[in-house]
Amino acid sequence: MKRNTILTLALLGLIAISSFTISTKNNSTKTVLGQAATKISAAISDVYDSLHLETLGLNRQVFDYALLGHNELLEAGKLKKGNLLSIVDFSLPSTAKRLFVVDLENYKLLFNTYVSHGRNSGLQTASSFSNEPESFKSSLGFYSTASTYSGKHGYSLQLEGLEKGFNDKAMSRGIVMHAADYVCESVAKAQGRLGRSLGCPAVPPELHTAIIAAIANGSCLFMYANDNNYLQHSAFLHTAKS
Repeated sequence: MKRNTILTLALLGLIAISSFTISTKNNSTKTVLGQAATKISAAISDVYDSLHLETLGLNRQVFDYALLGHNELLEAGKLKKGNLLSIVDFSLPSTAKRLFVVDLENYKLLFNTYVSHGRNSGLQTASSFSNEPESFKSSLGFYSTASTYSGKHGYSLQLEGLEKGFNDKAMSRGIVMHAADYVCESVAKAQGRLGRSLGCPAVPPELHTAIIAAIANGSCLFMYANDNNYLQHSAFLHTAKS
């Protein structure tokens, strides 16, 4: 059985257990279910722990959210590259390497690097998000990577937003992954933050070709921030919690 299948089954089991109300009158039942939940949680966290993602700055809760949405898309047949999961953690400042590209099946961290946010989303940290054209803000939520093309910014990747009201206008807004000279460590050190895009997740020029080639054509991309509106109303996260 492939590892991503194991992760899916383990995750479904954890959701079922967490949604079950345990009677306080039956301590033995509480103990058994608690032990089962612990084992399943350990199976899910295996990738996270094996790759030492916490030490790289990725919060466990963010990874869990990403994995929940990824597995929902995988089960729905919406991913062609089900082994890949890309996470942009906008709760981190732009000076942090907040893009994580993980191979879930082979337990590999393919990329961990810088990524920009939209210029109207904030300065060092993104705190404001929008799905609207000309907002020049980043959009949160789950995406499926689409096709590549050569445009104004060179080799670029189209992104299909999958969450209505949060990022489903990504295509019409021209939100894509592309290279940008302002996304680099030297800029971050010189001005205390990266340069900002018009809403696109821009990545370092020396890595953009490899990143885009790896994740293009049907992998899951999750853009996260500790945003109450998104966390309370995302269909993916709501389904996962219910």
